[in-house]
Amino acid sequence: MVDRVAAILEAAARSGSGLTLTELAGHIDAPLSSTQGLANGLVATGYLIERDRTYHLGPAPFFLTRIAGASPVDAVSNEHLQEIHSATGHTVVLAIVVGDSLYYVDHVAESARYSYLAENFVKRSLIRASSGWILLSGMSRRDLWSYLSTLSAEDEPFADEFLDSLRQVQTDQIVVAPAVSTTGIEGIATSVTADGEIIGSVAVIGDHEEILNDADTISSILLEYRGRWSS
Repeated sequence: MVDRVAAILEAAARSGSGLTLTELAGHIDAPLSSTQGLANGLVATGYLIERDRTYHLGPAPFFLTRIAGASPVDAVSNEHLQEIHSATGHTVVLAIVVGDSLYYVDHVAESARYSYLAENFVKRSLIRASSGWILLSGMSRRDLWSYLSTLSAEDEPFADEFLDSLRQVQTDQIVVAPAVSTTGIEGIATSVTADGEIIGSVAVIGDHEEILNDADTISSILLEYRGRWSS
């Protein structure tokens, strides 16, 4: 079983355009039914991503390397986060999605509260964070519907707000203070892309009123950096 999982991940990593289920089954010399079960489990845990019936390497392997000290989003350096922090005066975080959760994998923060979240890789809700809205906006419709269908009754109103904003988020690639956090933390986030896919989000976060007061400046700075990362 371990050998088959390893073979699937290596095949997905080596494939530039993704592999179909039949191709994965051929790589591990296994029936489609058992390959489907393995693939479903790897998708659910973030090790694979399924797009248009093809499987690609997901973010979970990069997340593990980040825990070990490497970066899962090469385009964004800690130096970039430092520059954004200096320009805005607020905490800056780099976030990715693994499975159905949000993780901060790099940060620049003077507050111990934010440092704790990032340095201990604390799992966060996608629907309750500006970075989460960016990451959700890049999901396939099937994966997005699946995620939203699992939300608790308490979070369902946030799903409605997100869906009302979805098209605008996809167009602008920035989320400004969606007021979904229950802790008083507010954020402005933009996307980090690779090959046309959203692979991460950089957000400036802090006290609700302070973030709103600086919203125009923060948004402008984030979009400027987004252009650099995209190119």
